[in-house]
Amino acid sequence: MADQLELFEKPQADEVYMIAGWRQWADAGNVSSGLPQYLITKLGARKIGRIKPDGFYLFQTPVSQFLFRPHFKFEEGYRKEVIFHRNEAFYWESGWEGGRRGLVIFLGDEPHMNVERYAEAFFDLASAFNVRRIAAVGGVYALVPFNKHRTFSVTYALPRMKEELAEYAVSFSNYEGGVSIGSYLEDHAERVGQEYFAMYALVPAYDFSQFTYREPTPPFTVENDYQAWHDAMIRLNSMFKLGIDLTELAEKSAEATAQMREAIEKLARQLPHAPIKEWLAKLEADFVEMPFTKLADVWEDALGDIFKDND
Repeated sequence: MADQLELFEKPQADEVYMIAGWRQWADAGNVSSGLPQYLITKLGARKIGRIKPDGFYLFQTPVSQFLFRPHFKFEEGYRKEVIFHRNEAFYWESGWEGGRRGLVIFLGDEPHMNVERYAEAFFDLASAFNVRRIAAVGGVYALVPFNKHRTFSVTYALPRMKEELAEYAVSFSNYEGGVSIGSYLEDHAERVGQEYFAMYALVPAYDFSQFTYREPTPPFTVENDYQAWHDAMIRLNSMFKLGIDLTELAEKSAEATAQMREAIEKLARQLPHAPIKEWLAKLEADFVEMPFTKLADVWEDALGDIFKDND
């Protein structure tokens, strides 16, 4: 599959990990597309390779053609912007106690066809970069409280990974049905022996029209679920020992939660006879929160405080 790849640089770090996301249907809260792009921008990651789009995308179908065709922007008849399907790898590196640690951030477009050939190209790319473990991220809408830590449903490629993954406050999926590219790749990952897992955040989504009847209301969803981004990165920061500062994501999450609360309060005032707040209160009361706190990190912080006190 060398002809399907274009590589600009090979990471030289002692250990290399990958976070992968796609512009895809399993992208509630823009977890799959928005989080990788946020990391690329925040870390100033540089592009080091790509999968060429040849043979993976449709140009037209009987319906929803705008979902498939390339995007052009014209000004006075001349094309000013052309956006084709992209599958790109970016790189960032940090120092750690054992040497240099590298992070490949992959952001792509979910393929429409030839998915097995796409899988081969994806794992050839990971192999060329000496990636040790791949974490695919995504989001699905669910009835979960907007003001709580997000729950993550996980699937994995190699059976030996389950015991370690269980330490990261996740649940293991029993889903049966059609899957997105993030889950599909697990089959190929096991065949090539690549450590790979997919984690899907449960993103808040509410349909209040059940209470309003003749007064239709749009569904309440979170466009950019910063809480899910933050909670995913807490786990990946610890697992990959990345040391990425998550302060900005925590602040964005708090701001988004406040905006959601304000929007719900406004709707409740507009529809005083609808039990919106009571319904949300019950949802919150029945919810079992699964926040992640790595024990080793807690002990490290506690020991640091002790040493400071002794000094």
